[in-house]
Amino acid sequence: MEYVSRVPRPPLDRLIDDLYYLEGAPPYARLMLPASPAALLIVNLGAPFRIRAGTDIETAEYADGCVVTMPTRAFEFGYPPATRSVGVHFKPWGPAPFLPMPAAELCDRPVTVEQVWGRPAIAELRDRLTTAAGPHEMLTLLEEELMRRLCETAGLGLVRHTSSVIAATSGAVAIGDLSVAAGVSSTHLAQRFKELIGVTPKRLARTYRFTATVFAINPAGPIDWGDLAGGAGYFDQAHFGHEFRAFTGLTPTRYVEVRRRFLREHPGHVLDGWPLPAD
Repeated sequence: MEYVSRVPRPPLDRLIDDLYYLEGAPPYARLMLPASPAALLIVNLGAPFRIRAGTDIETAEYADGCVVTMPTRAFEFGYPPATRSVGVHFKPWGPAPFLPMPAAELCDRPVTVEQVWGRPAIAELRDRLTTAAGPHEMLTLLEEELMRRLCETAGLGLVRHTSSVIAATSGAVAIGDLSVAAGVSSTHLAQRFKELIGVTPKRLARTYRFTATVFAINPAGPIDWGDLAGGAGYFDQAHFGHEFRAFTGLTPTRYVEVRRRFLREHPGHVLDGWPLPAD
């Protein structure tokens, strides 16, 4: 697969981790994406793909692309034999200035880009992207579209600053201390988080802690689950296992088995690191 990415220029860099272009045959027809402190926008330029947002939700097809605010559960992506898209990896608060609705309305409910920006706008953007000279020009077009759509958003500064503290501590921070430091009530802070991210500060902290713990795992070597859980601040190994299933749908040992499968079957693949084979 071809993967090209870059960090956007200010002020978008305060909302976005990177813009990317992806094309080629996916390593697996179905990939599972564990919950993480991030959001996603995909502008699809190939055949439709499918998303299943949790085991209790039916799979849905997305032709023009999708918007995914910060998830609380694992998502399953079903890809066509060849995929082509450009997209945005947002910081958790990043989509808010581009959404016409509160992020809470989209929590664990991916929507099409058409539902967010309208059919004429996404059709025109896809046409321009399809006729662009190459990946770098496509990313420039996407960046320009985002700059054009960037809106002032009430409470964004508060949520961005507080979320950045949570991220810097990998979730190991007292949420009550954050509201005191910000000079607002815990209720007000939670409401702003729900509006702009889709989850509460406590849930965001849980997600950051889990993600940091998972990224500390070396799937190629031996793993002491008790030490890992204790070092991450979980009450015990059972608590850690519960969080693992909540965020991935897998037990810790099953997660490592699946990660090892990816490493074994597709060493050095551009998607290695977070997506997992769901086949």
